[in-house]
Amino acid sequence: MKRSGGSLVGAALPVRGLLQRFGLLVLLALAATLLVADRTGIGAARDLRMIVADAAAPVLDALSRPVESANDLVSGVVALADLHAENAELRETVERLKRWEIAARQLERENLALKSLARLAPESLPAYVTGRVVGESGSAFVRTLLANAGARDGVRAGQAAVTGDGLVGRVVEVGRRASRVLLLTDLNSRIPVVLEQTRQRAILSGDNSALARLAFLPRDATVAVGERVVTSGHGGVLPPGLPVGVVVGVSPEGASVRPIADLGRVDYVRLVAWTPPAFDAAAGGGGALRSVVAP
Repeated sequence: MKRSGGSLVGAALPVRGLLQRFGLLVLLALAATLLVADRTGIGAARDLRMIVADAAAPVLDALSRPVESANDLVSGVVALADLHAENAELRETVERLKRWEIAARQLERENLALKSLARLAPESLPAYVTGRVVGESGSAFVRTLLANAGARDGVRAGQAAVTGDGLVGRVVEVGRRASRVLLLTDLNSRIPVVLEQTRQRAILSGDNSALARLAFLPRDATVAVGERVVTSGHGGVLPPGLPVGVVVGVSPEGASVRPIADLGRVDYVRLVAWTPPAFDAAAGGGGALRSVVAP
């Protein structure tokens, strides 16, 4: 058995050597034959080529599908990344536009508030400082505002605080950079006023409600609903003629006055520096009107 196996192997070695030696020549000859047959238009060559193509087509199709899937996957990832970047850019643009809108609305409110101050500029006011309201009392028992104008701007205690509508209160505390304004409706507020039509004098006092009351009216005083109340100038602290409020109710206990200015929506105030004219002044009008806007 061993000898026969060895003889078979020994016999196959020359054959394999011949195939290795002449196999390349045979393949080259076959390729040349097929090329010549294709050029000369032999039908058998075309049929053979189509048979090979038909057999290779499913294999090539199966091999190409993973490549197409990989290309589609890469394209999808790239598109998703582009979409994510575009979405982030759009979000940033929206946020920037929102900030611009907020800034524009704030500037619009400030512009309207400053324009409203221009509605009240009596010639008898010699000087005033315009300040922004930066805080409120935040208490149910105190009605005050904090303005960003103080002693460095010329503000002094007792000065009138007005808006474009009329008087809102008076300065009670002054710091270097800020001052506190006591509103008309505060319990501690007392303002000398006069009824615009009947010229009846009274004291406007607050009670921490939305309205103020007229005190110390003469017993025979006639007060009508709708009559305006203005400052009288008595005491030499507040300039006369500043609009204060309107009478909205009359009762045996007194008359109720609604402030002419909206005390809950004050953005800017003018802090008026006023000195009563001397008795022998040639023209009781004070000095020239000037304005200082606090930073």
